[in-house]
Amino acid sequence: MSKQPLNSEEIQRYARHIILPEIGGAGQQALKAARVLVIGAGGLGAPVLQYLAAAGVGTLGIVDDDTVSLSNLQRQVIHGTPDIGRIKADSATDALQRINPHVDAIRHVERLDAANADTLFSGYDIVVDGSDNFATRYLAADTAERLKITLVTAAVGRFDGSLTVLQPWKTSADGRLNPGYRDLFPEPPPPGVVPSCAEAGIVGALTGVLGTLQAMEVIKVITGAGEPLIGRLLMYDGLAARFETIKYSRKMR
Repeated sequence: MSKQPLNSEEIQRYARHIILPEIGGAGQQALKAARVLVIGAGGLGAPVLQYLAAAGVGTLGIVDDDTVSLSNLQRQVIHGTPDIGRIKADSATDALQRINPHVDAIRHVERLDAANADTLFSGYDIVVDGSDNFATRYLAADTAERLKITLVTAAVGRFDGSLTVLQPWKTSADGRLNPGYRDLFPEPPPPGVVPSCAEAGIVGALTGVLGTLQAMEVIKVITGAGEPLIGRLLMYDGLAARFETIKYSRKMR
């Protein structure tokens, strides 16, 4: 990602970022140059897209072929009541332009699958997985690992969620390869074992917590600030108001 200069309006808009030593002008320029693909404009994707747009990520891709329904609005806060029936990628794009006209939003009105995953991912520096099913999560993880693209992935259910960052082609400080998604979750559970949010329910604010954390990890990866959740799984229990982090490592493959 080559850095891009900021104009005077952008310098004012991002002033609170620029005064942070960990980000500064160079980090903000890196955000402007970054290209981030978000899978899903739903519960997780909504806060991811909103905060990355506000942060000044220059290009945001949105992969979603669904339309806005009334039951979405309890958690998918990038959409509003007047958007019911609209393509989510269209509704989300309009919202992003209201937040920040400097952001280029690219709509991919299609469902991620094995036939299009490589093409979609190859145009981006980072992929954020906000999907709600295991098939997409494993496809996203396998594709990102093969193409050597950073993946920020999260999952939510009822009152809890988890988050990690994947760069399995890179080595850690000890010289070992970083773990991949299948080192953490080797295989998806059998169909029907884990109920969907439509079946089990989900508190709307939970997706805001995890989606905002995903956005934070993306900003850290782009700017080099702090330590991303590589080789660490962050778990959040909303009912107990408790965060826990566990380390995981690469296994023999």
